Amino acid sequence: MTTISRIFCSGRSSLSDSTPGRYLSTSAFSTASLPLLDSEESPSTTFSENHRLLQHQTHPLPKPRDESENQLVSLIKSCSKKTHLLQIHAHIIRTSLIQNHFISLQFLSRAALSPSRDMGYSSQIFSQIMKPSGSQYNVMIRAYSMSHSPEQGFYLYREMRRRGVPPNPLSSSFVMKSCIRISSLMGGLQIHARILRDGHQSDNLLLTTLMDLYSCCDKFEEACKVFDEIPQWDTVSWNVLISCCIHNRRTRDALRMFDIMQSTADGFEPDDVTCLLLLQACANLGALEFGERVHNYIEEHGYDGALNLCNSLITMYSRCGRLEKAYSVFKRMDERNVVSWSAMISGFAMHGYGREAIEAFEQMQQLGVSPDDQTLTGVLSACSHCGLVDEGLMFFDRMSKVFGIEPNIHHYGCMVDLLGRAGLLDQAYQLIMSMVIKPDSTIWRTLLGACRIHRHVTLGERVIGHLIELKAQEAGDYVLLLNIYSSVGNWDKLTDLRKFMKEKGIQTSPGCSTIELKGKVHEFVVDDILHPRTDEIYEMLDEIGKQLKIGGYVAELSSELHNLGAEEKGNRLSYHSEKLAIAFGVLATPPGTTIRVAKNLRICVDCHNFAKVLSGVYNREVVIRDRTRFHHFREGSALAMATGRDMTSREDMLRRKTQPTI
Repeated sequence: MTTISRIFCSGRSSLSDSTPGRYLSTSAFSTASLPLLDSEESPSTTFSENHRLLQHQTHPLPKPRDESENQLVSLIKSCSKKTHLLQIHAHIIRTSLIQNHFISLQFLSRAALSPSRDMGYSSQIFSQIMKPSGSQYNVMIRAYSMSHSPEQGFYLYREMRRRGVPPNPLSSSFVMKSCIRISSLMGGLQIHARILRDGHQSDNLLLTTLMDLYSCCDKFEEACKVFDEIPQWDTVSWNVLISCCIHNRRTRDALRMFDIMQSTADGFEPDDVTCLLLLQACANLGALEFGERVHNYIEEHGYDGALNLCNSLITMYSRCGRLEKAYSVFKRMDERNVVSWSAMISGFAMHGYGREAIEAFEQMQQLGVSPDDQTLTGVLSACSHCGLVDEGLMFFDRMSKVFGIEPNIHHYGCMVDLLGRAGLLDQAYQLIMSMVIKPDSTIWRTLLGACRIHRHVTLGERVIGHLIELKAQEAGDYVLLLNIYSSVGNWDKLTDLRKFMKEKGIQTSPGCSTIELKGKVHEFVVDDILHPRTDEIYEMLDEIGKQLKIGGYVAELSSELHNLGAEEKGNRLSYHSEKLAIAFGVLATPPGTTIRVAKNLRICVDCHNFAKVLSGVYNREVVIRDRTRFHHFREGSALAMATGRDMTSREDMLRRKTQPTI
């Protein structure tokens, strides 16, 4: 069996080692959010003894003994109101049936595991059972893991062991979910140790839950090691591994799993959940070709009628720059829910089709689909990206009055972005100060970005002050302030800020751009020299630079933040990551092929102009997705926001792409 830990962690030994020490050591953590479990078991307990206990103590459900008990259980299961439960509760206490394990288990399950669970009441029921069985403990631990106080599940698991009730794999799985809910690595490590002592390390469900725990605590390598220990991999375990990759920002590794899981000796077939996870990874990475491959797999295996997969396809195509394909999926759907409409509206928004987003919003209401908070986020985002200030203010005002949705932090963020883009910085600042919820760092960062665009130094400095108060300032915030100082030529303050950043050890995150070619994602950073075709790429970029100068391209020197001469600034701007990615696209694809690039930061003005001129000189359509939106370039122009006024239908708009140009 090929070990996943070897694939991901070169040089690290696989989990074929037999010692428990191969896992994380608890000595690495000095504090814990949960108490330590007691060592109540005798050290002489052997693995074989634990294995024997496991075989005989799996807590099977007690069988009802007579027809009256059957009738009572049916009555318990049919209860829909708490008043009915209270009446039955009184009856089983009065008749001492509360001590009947079968009856009390059914009653406890109904009270603790129903959607309208009351954990205080469930705890009261549990306390009235004199000798709770393992199954009854499991019900309560499971209920706590889904409640607002998941840590109580850990405490109950500890009590279970203290009272000598042997846990089974389900017990450990439920308490592990409690640890996941509160991201308690220390608690998870203790449960992991108990799993090894109890001999439960061959249970697939338990081990996949353990993988989830390590993944949620950003211990990806440990999750991979647990995967290696699973005695028999199945599709579910592969799905959990893919989910771990995505959660830990190993998106390209998640895509690799699609091929690896099918190429193993047993050849596991991806299911609908696998496809759902892979579409999410493709959307995050902008991996269009791989997303199309997953789409083909979905159709070949008959999953194309699944509502959640269709919704994910809409999101994937939208985020990969193929809005027309997203709309094609949307149009073919037999059934559409609010998630479908929200995904399509958000797709229109991120591509700058504000009017189309509003039209879709109005159409969904006409069809009787009520919007949710995500829908309104998409609509407000559309207004923001298209400069529809009046419409945005109107929708924001109608949120609570008409739709009964109270604005959350995302809605306020869209409004600050809308007002900031429009140059209404004071109004945006006043909106933040009047928020009924506490503004977070993202809100202030959005306003700071607007200050950069409109060169508002005073407000920009004030926003940095708010971020410092929140203890949420990041390197990127100081870079925005550097941009503001640079744009107004305040080199003294820029120098002072750079000195401050150096003294505080504040390092900026490097810009990173990716481009997909034949299903493989190629990554570039500024001045990149690691790509195997580096020499060819730089030669191509130099040639592109010469051709673009003939075509009228002039470097936007304000994008370079150092106080340098014009020539040196131009040289520094030449090798930004998106330019390298575009040059690779020109080098490695046939003439006329659309070049699609994704960047982790906002695109600078100079790279925007570079892509615009290149699209005309090389007759290439260029699509760049930065941190906030898409930028489309064709025939030497940046495509303007569509208004929808000159298009007979949305289908025509998407098919012909006849946006006005600037």
